[in-house]
Amino acid sequence: MSLIPSFFGNRSSVCDPFSLDVWDPFWNFPSRSSSLSRESSAIVDTRVDWKETPEAHVFKADLPGMKKEEVKVEVEDNRVLKISGERHVEEEEKKETWHRVERSSGKFSRWFRLPENVKMEEVKASMENGVLTVTVPKAEVKKPDVKAIEISG
Repeated sequence: MSLIPSFFGNRSSVCDPFSLDVWDPFWNFPSRSSSLSRESSAIVDTRVDWKETPEAHVFKADLPGMKKEEVKVEVEDNRVLKISGERHVEEEEKKETWHRVERSSGKFSRWFRLPENVKMEEVKASMENGVLTVTVPKAEVKKPDVKAIEISG
């Protein structure tokens, strides 16, 4: 007897309350294509932190296992920072048996609209231990010129 009704699919015929196999309501849910779902998972899995310091805006992206040659950082004229790249799938050899594939693969791309107070020409990027760091320096905020006006009379 199963705890889950048969219209959700026959996932298990044994009722085991200690099973680690968790019921997924979207299991066997039709998708548009498997390559699209893999590609979209790579986009979703690209985590980026954005912090603002007094001197700059700093972006940190987790890109484990990627080389700097596989990642592209671009700044567009309309103050848009774009981080993109592609994670490649490992080649499967005939004598190997895969038991689980959880790492995402495919193209990823993230865009960030930058504020007006940045120096677009001084953007720097570095990659260390699978973490991409992009630093966008801030422009000095121009203080308005204050001119004292003499009062006549």
